[in-house]
Amino acid sequence: MISAVMTATSNPFTQKPSLFNTLLYSIVPIMGITAIVLLSFWMYRHHKLAYPPVLVPTQDPGPMPPSPTLVQKPLQLLEIKARGRFGCVWKAQLLNDYVAVKIFPIQDKLSWQNEYDIYNLPGMRHENILHFMGAEKRGSNLDIELWLITAYHEKGSLTDYLKANVVTWNELCHIAQTMARGLAYLHSDFPGHRDGHKPAVAHRDIKSKNVLLKSNLTACIADFGLALRFEAGKSAGDTHGQVGTRRYMAPEVLEGAINFQRDAFLRIDMYAVGLVLWELAARCTASDGPVDEYMLPFEEEVGQHPNLEDMQEVVVHKKLRPTLRECWQKHPGLAMLCETIEECWDHEAEARLSAGCVEERVIQMQRQTSVSAPEEIVTVVTMVTNVDYPPKESSL
Repeated sequence: MISAVMTATSNPFTQKPSLFNTLLYSIVPIMGITAIVLLSFWMYRHHKLAYPPVLVPTQDPGPMPPSPTLVQKPLQLLEIKARGRFGCVWKAQLLNDYVAVKIFPIQDKLSWQNEYDIYNLPGMRHENILHFMGAEKRGSNLDIELWLITAYHEKGSLTDYLKANVVTWNELCHIAQTMARGLAYLHSDFPGHRDGHKPAVAHRDIKSKNVLLKSNLTACIADFGLALRFEAGKSAGDTHGQVGTRRYMAPEVLEGAINFQRDAFLRIDMYAVGLVLWELAARCTASDGPVDEYMLPFEEEVGQHPNLEDMQEVVVHKKLRPTLRECWQKHPGLAMLCETIEECWDHEAEARLSAGCVEERVIQMQRQTSVSAPEEIVTVVTMVTNVDYPPKESSL
């Protein structure tokens, strides 16, 4: 009887621990797995930990050969350095070297593919064109990212550099000359290049943000997402003429009145070169006057975020250009540079200088100022209009 009572009263006590243990053993592993999944996702999204870059062929629009410089080498994204229209640029580490990784979302695949195709044209390796290292497709389904890997330059873009620094006359000349040299090479057609026929390429988005500076201030041209190549016997393709950055658009682009020929596109680039040269002049210490804070071209006239109508009104209808300061005319080199700038941004496209001519002009103006002794400066200024410039090249 006592045994039965003890059995009857002990049953409830033995069931409770059993239920508790069941819940404990069921819920804790689930919570642990959930925590691990959430932590892994957070680490992927926020830290982009290193993983080996295996180059994956594109599904469309065409196969991509693997790059021998990258295959099976660990690549670690470190920090975002810039954001643009088509994505962001990361500073990354590849073994012991830093590289730049430009990441495009899948909706900008055409820009990524175009830039990849331009970099892989024969003869595109040049000191003054950003060095291309490889391309990748990361992720799957809706989370695909398209990567371009290039050389990394710590000084960043010319825009960023001029915001934080002024430049001497010699630094201005070096930046301007190497920028013009890179663009002249890009614009050139080389049938006999050792790598094959290098076609002429129009950049179509020249601006100080797309000119990068190496450690010694040598310039190199970057960002070929809108670039257009011209091959003999082939049309320029189905391209929209009104592309680029509004602030740097030539009058004919703003008007929508482009002649879809090679020379017309190259002259559009040269208009923008004039504006970049103005940005350099505005931050140069060579003149006697004060050096203003950095401003974008036309920032005084239209502010920082102009729309298309703003630029049409200022550039096309009023035919205004950024101000060339009076004090610049008192420096023999800057005076020559001002004339070069005006010939680059001429309203008539056919009157603009070629990139090769700009390079020669810069070399000449630096040579002229380097041989001018201080007591001769007044004489040089009075004779500057009689200088024999290199002729305007019609090699566009």
